[in-house]
Amino acid sequence: IWGGFSVDATLTRFFTFHFVLPFIIAAMTIIHIFFLHQSGANNPLGVSSQLEVPFHPYFTFKDIVGFIVMFTLLLILSLLNPYLLGDPDNFISANPLVTPAHIQPEWYFLFAYAILRSI
Repeated sequence: IWGGFSVDATLTRFFTFHFVLPFIIAAMTIIHIFFLHQSGANNPLGVSSQLEVPFHPYFTFKDIVGFIVMFTLLLILSLLNPYLLGDPDNFISANPLVTPAHIQPEWYFLFAYAILRSI
């Protein structure tokens, strides 16, 4: 990934690596699932293989129902109250001359923000 002493080559190589990595992970996952279905899973406990539940009618239905329920909840949340999870400071008009009293990141970066504040 390290391209050299200048940032330009490093940035290009890192962007390429960042772009290609999800495709490599997806390909490895597909190969893993293919070999898993071809040879079967390991059975370290020695449980009888006649106790298996077929995947298609049961787990497929369960996954589809779970997806529909989660999608419906997200749709209801976003249609009825779209600003529920938003930051109230987003509704204050922007003024480039005044810095807000408290600036904090989005909720998914709060753990890193807390680490930085504790230093």
